[in-house]
Amino acid sequence: MAEQELTPAQKAATVIVAIGTEKASRIYQYMNSDELEQLTIEVAKLGYIDPEQTEQVLQDFYQMCLTNKAITEGGMEYARSVLQKAFGDQAAEQLLSKVTKALSNRSFSFLNKTDAKTLLSTLQHERAQTIALVLSYVDPDKAAAVLEELPPKKKLRVVKSIARMESASPTAVKMIEDELQKKFSSLIVTENVQIGGLDHIAAIMNNLERSSEKAIFDGLEENDGTLAEEIRKRMFVFEDIVHMDDRSVQRFVRDCDMRDIVLALKGANKDVANKLFTNMSTRMRQNIEEDLEITTNVRIRDVEEAQQRIVGIIRDLEERNEIIILKGGKDEIIA
Repeated sequence: MAEQELTPAQKAATVIVAIGTEKASRIYQYMNSDELEQLTIEVAKLGYIDPEQTEQVLQDFYQMCLTNKAITEGGMEYARSVLQKAFGDQAAEQLLSKVTKALSNRSFSFLNKTDAKTLLSTLQHERAQTIALVLSYVDPDKAAAVLEELPPKKKLRVVKSIARMESASPTAVKMIEDELQKKFSSLIVTENVQIGGLDHIAAIMNNLERSSEKAIFDGLEENDGTLAEEIRKRMFVFEDIVHMDDRSVQRFVRDCDMRDIVLALKGANKDVANKLFTNMSTRMRQNIEEDLEITTNVRIRDVEEAQQRIVGIIRDLEERNEIIILKGGKDEIIA
């Protein structure tokens, strides 16, 4: 296990083992039964952890605790100042992002157990602002599934609300809790956290079908072209492959189904096709070109779905830091 990346649950178990039973028992007092059960299972399965890896996990845990404490005591700007002095600008921003997301997820953790269909049936008749608030606490793929089924006009209002959202006070969230308490478990809201915003709506949009994505952007561009452009800058779509470095293209192509590449290229422009072809082996290129010639009468939906599956592979690899994708045309690579 020492040579593998630990999961969040394994990291939590590592901390518990490292700090000893007395200190661990104090932490247990703040955990519910489900969390205790999961943690106990992970501790039992943990096995041997390399001392260097244990030290790194403890250092990460310390940084997260310090960040959480700074936010709680002084707010975001105070926390940013403290963390910048302690760890530098880049590390400070990363820590703030992780902790604010964790606080958000903790406050609305009951939503993680609610499937998209149930969430939709509960929210579909609510005001756009209410839906936007709730979806800001939901994983992007689940939020996208809900957004997909909303009427076009309400869908646009929800997208704009999420994009412009920055924070929500405990009082505001409590009001939403009261409105939905008959359908959802009660919430515990203790502090302001950053929610929604352009990055969150971009992540949701990345999980939509291409047809829905296009319809939303068409609607946004009619009445708020600036917002549409700001969201687009933060998204990665199939056509953005042309901006990827060659190594990253070569990496994700290895994980793609050959049939998906053929279908995706049926609807791709020449720049994207050239980018892919120049990063394939000669044999693979020949096979794909032959398949393209004999593949006819392809449905647009099949092309869009193939492109979305490829985009999904690219985004998964980026999350694992195996490739780099650039958003908004910014040059962020140092060779």
